[in-house]
Amino acid sequence: MFSKKKMNEFTGGSSDKTVLIREKIQRVDAVVIGAGAGLSTAAGFTYSGERFEKYFADFGEKYGFSDMYSGGFYNYDTLEEYWAYWSRYIYVNRYMDPPTDLYKQLFQLVENKDYFVLTTNVDHCFQKAGFDKNRIFYTQGDYGLLQCSKPCHHETYDNEEIVKKMMVSQGYRIEAGRLTVPEGAQIRRTVPTELVPRCPKCGRPMSMNLRADNTFVQDAGWEAAAKRYERFMEDHRGQNVVFLELGVGYNTPGIIKYNFWQYAHNWRNAFYVCINKGDAYVPKEIENKAVGINADLAEVLYLCNS
Repeated sequence: MFSKKKMNEFTGGSSDKTVLIREKIQRVDAVVIGAGAGLSTAAGFTYSGERFEKYFADFGEKYGFSDMYSGGFYNYDTLEEYWAYWSRYIYVNRYMDPPTDLYKQLFQLVENKDYFVLTTNVDHCFQKAGFDKNRIFYTQGDYGLLQCSKPCHHETYDNEEIVKKMMVSQGYRIEAGRLTVPEGAQIRRTVPTELVPRCPKCGRPMSMNLRADNTFVQDAGWEAAAKRYERFMEDHRGQNVVFLELGVGYNTPGIIKYNFWQYAHNWRNAFYVCINKGDAYVPKEIENKAVGINADLAEVLYLCNS
């Protein structure tokens, strides 16, 4: 079992740590990125505050919640209202671009390297920034996919077209990917019954393809991505590899964090990097081949690219 060592707060400037990270990435054979929710938060995909008030104030006022995450678990009276909420949730977090270019900065850091991305994020930000979809494993699902809620079969379905129809039905206008409200329009907190998505095989309501319980569908695309990740790791065993962990907390540490610790410990030529504001740890067992930075990801990645 590893013993954790918390990193001191990063002070920025010409940090030796950012120079070390940049040099390590330039010299290694491969980079494995492990990305958690903290990366998208740093990119501006926040679930409360201004973004919540802009798109969900009517739901918050009626039901008393103040963040998108809480609203996603609310037991709405009708499927029409449930999908009014979730279509907004999906659109602003999957089909709109993140407020900053943080993911593009990350891509610039590794685009000329042999890389692979392992992520628990479900917002598709990596592909939007230019990352190769065949080098990404979305372990926890995708806001852009629907599945049967039972599920009666193991297929998923793209939801972009139906989500856009739901947004328009509520009174929004979609202009260059952004949501606007026409002058004088009243935003509705429901969608027409005919837009409620149902399973094409059994007729049950559809649900999001998100790993919330044992109904999560690991479709053919998920299985293929898992195999590509396994093959990448096997192909680079024994090589110089940087494990770059970004914004990963302790909700599901077994997917990225603990695995990265094990690889760094067991692979002689591996190097572990952990960047996470307020939650950056490096196990003592690998502290001679690791660096941790307790700081804002945007600040650190900017310095790494400088």
